[in-house]
Amino acid sequence: MFFNFRSKSKIPVPQVFKDFYKVFEDSGFQAYLVGGAVRDIFLKKDASDWDVATNATPQDVIKLFKFVVPTGIEHGTVTVHFKNHEIEVTTFRTETGYSDGRHPDSVNYAATIEEDLSRRDLTINAIAVNLKDGKITDPFGGKRDIKKKVIRTVGNPHSRFMEDGLRPVRALRFAAQLNFKIEPVTYKEISNKEVINKIKSISVERFRDELLKMMKAEKPSVGLRAMEETGILDIFIPEFKCCRNCIQSDDRGYHIFDVMDHNFYACDGAPQNKTLIRIAALFHDIGKPASKTEKKDNGFTIYNFYNHERYSAEITRKILTNLKFSNADSDKICHLIENHMFHYESTWTDAAVRRFLVKVGYENIEDLIDLRLADMYGKYNQPVRLHDSPACDLLIEFQERIEKIHNENSALSLKDLAVNGKDLIQNGIPAGKQLGNILNQLFEAVLEDPALNTKEKLLEIALKIKNC
Repeated sequence: MFFNFRSKSKIPVPQVFKDFYKVFEDSGFQAYLVGGAVRDIFLKKDASDWDVATNATPQDVIKLFKFVVPTGIEHGTVTVHFKNHEIEVTTFRTETGYSDGRHPDSVNYAATIEEDLSRRDLTINAIAVNLKDGKITDPFGGKRDIKKKVIRTVGNPHSRFMEDGLRPVRALRFAAQLNFKIEPVTYKEISNKEVINKIKSISVERFRDELLKMMKAEKPSVGLRAMEETGILDIFIPEFKCCRNCIQSDDRGYHIFDVMDHNFYACDGAPQNKTLIRIAALFHDIGKPASKTEKKDNGFTIYNFYNHERYSAEITRKILTNLKFSNADSDKICHLIENHMFHYESTWTDAAVRRFLVKVGYENIEDLIDLRLADMYGKYNQPVRLHDSPACDLLIEFQERIEKIHNENSALSLKDLAVNGKDLIQNGIPAGKQLGNILNQLFEAVLEDPALNTKEKLLEIALKIKNC
């Protein structure tokens, strides 16, 4: 839903929200649109997440609407289902004390929207729109900061960051997502020792969620660099530190950035809508410092990083485990990293292409190509265009050959063979280790020559192997 506005003090309210407001008004309550939706309105984006602040208590809201879910009732929040919209409704509140660095020690209901806005983290998130008439309440200059593309805390940055250790991370994430600059005093405060200690108190899950949101930015490297500069990256991903000043550029001219910047830029180069590929790109070369060797060849300096993809996958697995990524996501990311150094050449036989497909899985091919293109982007921090280089031409050719082989219904797993274990047993091959070995040899034969994948031919080959 898109809000159009021209007035500096009001926004036309869509009918569905006028209807929503009327339910509150008829019972003597107020209601304001707040949070990300308001920010998106001023950024002229299509808002989708609806947060409403009200002076009605959660119990009042439950009585007012038919479909209400108590999603955070201990903090004054319920979710209302209204005319095909999910609207999160929170009672005006103030908060005192954050002993655990995350949750307020006490939540008290406030009397006004201004009081409620005063507890929020950033000025760009502390604007409200009255759903009755569209009037804007902006006590901390959020509109001004949006216009100037500035991230600034509500009130004193040190005090605000000390309330919740996630707030500095959120500030960096918003700067990356919105392409805003963080106001200098606010930015400096993120590196304050007390604030850094407060950041250390947040759970890895909360950091992970912010990192994943940062991956949706046009250029995550903006936020990643800021996390490195402020010391946040060292807290949650210390394995990255050795990548800074790990030089790759040698006399062959393959790279111009150190490993850290190369990883950051590769992350930028991965598709913006594929978060896991961006994570894979971010970590794809993190094993290079551990695998780096140097030699002189006729007076030239040569750096090599043999098996760095294996080291990178191992280190990434540890990082993702620490950040509590799901096993499925970790498996996917590490699989892509471990296989990103494939070296296709036109001289590959169809059998070689089939073996590659068996190794990586057809379902991973598109993502692996995306990761390879991101890797190429990261070498020079420049977009990679198809047909722009011999390497790109080879990738196109490789994809075309893979599609051709896949469409031929080639046998790419044991289950694709024209015979199975039961067929072999019925033809005199006993169950056990020998049967498994024969099936694997039949699969190798079919990879080399798909024409052999008939029941008659495979049984003939199986019996020959048995009698050898």
